[in-house]
Amino acid sequence: MKLKGKKVLVTGADGFIGSHLAESLVKLGADVRALVLYNSMGLWGWLEKSEYSKDMEVIFGDVRDPHCCNIITENIDLIFNLAALIAIPYSYKAPNSYVDTNITGALNICQAAKTNSVSRVLQISTSEVYGTAKYVPIDEKHPLQPQSPYSASKIGSDAIAMSFYNTYQLPVIIARPFNTYGPRQSARAIIPTIITQIATKQSKLKLGSLSPTRDMNYVSDTCRGLTMLAECEQAIGKTVNIGSNFEISIGEIVSKIKHIMNSDIDIITDAERIRPVYSEVERLWCDNSLVRELTGFEPVCDIDEGLKKTIDWFSESENLAYYKGGTYNV
Repeated sequence: MKLKGKKVLVTGADGFIGSHLAESLVKLGADVRALVLYNSMGLWGWLEKSEYSKDMEVIFGDVRDPHCCNIITENIDLIFNLAALIAIPYSYKAPNSYVDTNITGALNICQAAKTNSVSRVLQISTSEVYGTAKYVPIDEKHPLQPQSPYSASKIGSDAIAMSFYNTYQLPVIIARPFNTYGPRQSARAIIPTIITQIATKQSKLKLGSLSPTRDMNYVSDTCRGLTMLAECEQAIGKTVNIGSNFEISIGEIVSKIKHIMNSDIDIITDAERIRPVYSEVERLWCDNSLVRELTGFEPVCDIDEGLKKTIDWFSESENLAYYKGGTYNV
């Protein structure tokens, strides 16, 4: 399936990855329907100031509502389901809402896709479902470990989506990106947390554990991996990692950002940012062999280039104004 000319629904299009993906799809020539979460102010999230939003059909709705899902999937060829609650610390406080949005939302999208004969559904997963690596690099056969209510809800949403493939032959692909970063990301994520604290001239850099490792991927690479999978017939019915096959610790990321931003800020451990002992995912490192085999995908933006691009975006006063550098976002 080539994306050019296809009618594509992106749920969660007002968010970080969703807004970048919707823009990428417009550039590829797709006819994009962008779902943003209903709000009384009529705001489109990160699509508000996108130069490409004029080329999209931006609609309000909520994947938790099955009637809404049935309407928004009419006359759609392909769905990217990114609508989700993703903040791990908040999942400790509000686990029910993660079940409602992530699991029930995926169910509603799949049921609506089945009803409306949608040709392909990409359910967007997360590397958090693997938990702390039992072996590295992590391939798609790695055991799933629900180390937070968030990861449990994503395990559930992936399973619901795959059940529709097995039961109803709904053409489903589970796309499992590892850690994505870049412009527009929430300050609850580690890279924006570091950058915004330095950029707003906080006296100390408040962080949690520095020892966990992650497989970091610049947002344009993640979006390219998603669109390449969407066009791949052989990926249907499969779960596919998207990552760089490169591991870096949080401590190393801090050092790189401090160097680029020419900062000598001291780091202190903030107890509020430490995950419960069995909930912290200590190691993530992607085996991206399958996505390379299926699509030829290779990341093109390395960590140094990606961090510089991200820092440049956050350093613009208009963008930094969206963030509260001295506040811990959950």
